[in-house]
Amino acid sequence: MSTSERFEHICLKHQEAFKTALCACPEVTSDYAFANLYGWAEHYGLTWRFADGLVWIKQTLPQEILWAPVGDWTKVDWAAMPCLSGPQRFIRVPEALMTIWQQAFGSRLHAVEARDHFDYVYSVPELVELKGNKFHKKKNLLNQFEKSNIFEYTPMQADCVEEVLDMQAEWHGWQEHPSEALVAENQAISRVLKNFDRLGSLLGGTVRVNGKVIAYTVGECLNRDTMVIHFEKGDTRFKGIYQAINKHFLAAQEDRFAFVNREQDLGDEGLRKAKQSYNPVSFMKKYEVELA
Repeated sequence: MSTSERFEHICLKHQEAFKTALCACPEVTSDYAFANLYGWAEHYGLTWRFADGLVWIKQTLPQEILWAPVGDWTKVDWAAMPCLSGPQRFIRVPEALMTIWQQAFGSRLHAVEARDHFDYVYSVPELVELKGNKFHKKKNLLNQFEKSNIFEYTPMQADCVEEVLDMQAEWHGWQEHPSEALVAENQAISRVLKNFDRLGSLLGGTVRVNGKVIAYTVGECLNRDTMVIHFEKGDTRFKGIYQAINKHFLAAQEDRFAFVNREQDLGDEGLRKAKQSYNPVSFMKKYEVELA
């Protein structure tokens, strides 16, 4: 796609048009949830273009590269699309689109698994109930928290966002030498929380002890049976707090979702180990794709 074609900064104004295109996607990974795009837009210099019945997404920082287009991939004549007639590179391409492109482009397409970007998908009932030996340690930590604290779980509303922002600022301040990734995440969290009431599809929850927010989580609906968790932070001075916020937030959804997508590990070994310890039921694979 030529860089001369007009891309615009991702904004709240067109979020409903984007969500309509997203609903038509045969497969939706966490990257393309609107709050994710909006939250990380400044860090990655994300822009978009509505054309050809699709939403084209371009990352401009630290380099210029395309993400997968959003829309109904099954209704596109990919081989006849002029913007894909020459060399092109894409990242974060969901497996379903990569398969469609393999059929459309044949030997022109070269795809490589992007393991660091695979989404971890879990069973909601399993994470709420924490039954069996595979969740024994998690259940123990949850029980320790619930027996040691008089706590309150409440759904996140716009009127408690300032408290959550304060808790996030505290959490970030506890990191002695925050990495660039943590600094960027902190900025993305702030951007999302400050627009909580304008991002219509957000879901959230808080855990309080003595009236103070000690944990929060923010997510949104990804498709009709899956939700995605974008951010989750807890005060680790309360043992078992992460198990508590995870369990009570998912339980509060009242069986709306069968699965929860907890995003990728980005190749961080500690994060990978933590995500695997919750026993994912599947992965959503993504690819880096090059068209010759």
